[in-house]
Amino acid sequence: MSETAQVIRQPSAREHAAAMADYIHHGERRAKEIGNRGPIHFKDGYALADEILTAYWEHGFYVFENAIAAEEIAELRADTNRMLERAPVGRGAEVDALGRPALGRGFKRPAFTFIKPLSDPVGGTNQLGGRHPSKMVEPDPGESAPEEVVHMAYGMCQHMESGLRLYGHPKLLAIAENINGPDFTPFNDAIFIKQPGLGGSVAWHQDGITHWQSPTWNEGIHGFNFQVQLYPTTPGNCLWVMPGTHKTGRLDIKAMIEENGGSERLPGAVPLLCKPGDVTMVNRQTLHCSFANTSPDLRISLTFGFHRRASVLGAKGGLGSEETTVYDEQRIFDRSAVIAVAIDARRQRFPEEAPYRYQPFAGLEDDFRWSPETYERVIRDYNTRDLGI
Repeated sequence: MSETAQVIRQPSAREHAAAMADYIHHGERRAKEIGNRGPIHFKDGYALADEILTAYWEHGFYVFENAIAAEEIAELRADTNRMLERAPVGRGAEVDALGRPALGRGFKRPAFTFIKPLSDPVGGTNQLGGRHPSKMVEPDPGESAPEEVVHMAYGMCQHMESGLRLYGHPKLLAIAENINGPDFTPFNDAIFIKQPGLGGSVAWHQDGITHWQSPTWNEGIHGFNFQVQLYPTTPGNCLWVMPGTHKTGRLDIKAMIEENGGSERLPGAVPLLCKPGDVTMVNRQTLHCSFANTSPDLRISLTFGFHRRASVLGAKGGLGSEETTVYDEQRIFDRSAVIAVAIDARRQRFPEEAPYRYQPFAGLEDDFRWSPETYERVIRDYNTRDLGI
């Protein structure tokens, strides 16, 4: 290091929380003003109410309140907690904290990723197509913090029966049909874990990678994500979105932050504040981020997304190891089969609930009943067939 080089001190967690206070105040006010939330409401059958569709397409997000019943949230919490209890004791470890074989062994993809507390693992890197061009502030978690914490968990449909049942939720699938058409396809799923005072950040980004230069580009071409909230989301741990940016094309995020004096606290953003059982829907082209969680509040968000079939068929994979894969009819069918199995798993658990009918598998339902056989044939390692654009 040269004599003139400066060492940039990380703020403490307390300092970071204090610096966020004014930003949070203005964000909460904008969230109240914009509204863009309410219960799921269908006007006719499964046709989503016009006011919800209008609000979603105007702002690029919507918060569905009380979408998941308390009983189901309790089951999801219990299964998620069991999943986390079986996490490896650290990156690359073979056992959990009790010395048992860690969850994920025997599967083709890891069940967990780890990061340093309060860190930003992808900002300013070329990971995920370089879509996170600027790094977030990484507060100092203090000497008592662990070396690393679980950041994300994967494979909810194969590791949690409640997660598979959630994937077949009739109202959520009906919403996907309203946004992406009756032949919609899945994307992927992941569980975001933001531990109090330890959870890392996700730098500002737009999710879409593949279709920015497409001659048929439009504001819905990269699909959307649901996030099912198991605990209250607060300004310190939640997702923040920039309304309307799904319409603007690919943004120069790095320039936006530089023009903001280098601060990650971009003006105009809205925090997605939720209660347990609320579900957020965010257009994947909408600019969004989450800050390091220096708050005392836990956040666990079950995240899964859906695409238009036309956006996926013939497209090259745009994320991770899939960048050279061309998605053909068979790949789409194989990954979409998870939805068919999930619908039947839900039917078996909630027989009083009218199941969703997924058009691409109409007439094939008997081949995709939830059973040990379909677990092995369809569900095991399903996330190796994700459709990422």
